[in-house]
Amino acid sequence: MRRRVPRSRVTHDRWLVSYADFITMLFGLFVVLYAFSSTDRKKQAELPSSLDQAFQSLGIFSGSGRHPTQSPDGASEKALMPMNIVMGEDVLAPARVKEDLEALRREMQQTLSNEVATHTVSIQMGRDGLVISLREAGFFPSGSATPRAESMPTLRRLVASLKRSPYDLRIEGHTDTVPIHTAEFDSNWELSSARATRIARIFLETNAMPADRLSAAGYAEFHPVATNDTPEGRAKNRRVDLVVLPRTRVNFSAPTAGSPGGPWQRITDEP
Repeated sequence: MRRRVPRSRVTHDRWLVSYADFITMLFGLFVVLYAFSSTDRKKQAELPSSLDQAFQSLGIFSGSGRHPTQSPDGASEKALMPMNIVMGEDVLAPARVKEDLEALRREMQQTLSNEVATHTVSIQMGRDGLVISLREAGFFPSGSATPRAESMPTLRRLVASLKRSPYDLRIEGHTDTVPIHTAEFDSNWELSSARATRIARIFLETNAMPADRLSAAGYAEFHPVATNDTPEGRAKNRRVDLVVLPRTRVNFSAPTAGSPGGPWQRITDEP
């Protein structure tokens, strides 16, 4: 009698395993997209840990695979830097920008305490961000765009502090209303632009900041901070301003009469 050989079982359902993994990942994608469309920042902050727990329970991620970066004091980087999502780009929330720039202002006040005391440097919040003003008397000879040799240690301290900032930097040259016409500069436009560009070169040559985060502009006498009718006022107007710019532009100055939203209202998303 012939012995019957049992047939091996062949299953064609293995594709279901890959299909189930794909559906799970697709579900996670739609959860993320839904969370980004929500304006509830608290829920956005809780999203990473919730996804970790869900995926770990399904065995997709290990327990240590997706923990956010920890800061030295143990707080997560996400908690320290709340984000808004604008056109696919992360920008710091206005409250975080205010906190960062206030901390930078305090650091600058301490780092440049001697210069602040002698009135060669002033530091204040402006409309666009933190403004560090370098007065001509402490940094440039009259009518020249070459910084004084004795001002270089101060500029190096500035570079060391600002290079740690994640924000952009706009360098602005300003003059008083006294006309200038020399072999090097035909007008205050050329002088103010040359001074701003020279300071920008110092930042670039020391690799303090990527070039795409740095800009320079000359405004001549058309953005005064004091009257041009007195020598003291003209001295304040002859300056180079270093403006630390947040990626989300907000109004840092005190609110004007009737302005909605107070000093932290959002004014534009344009750079």
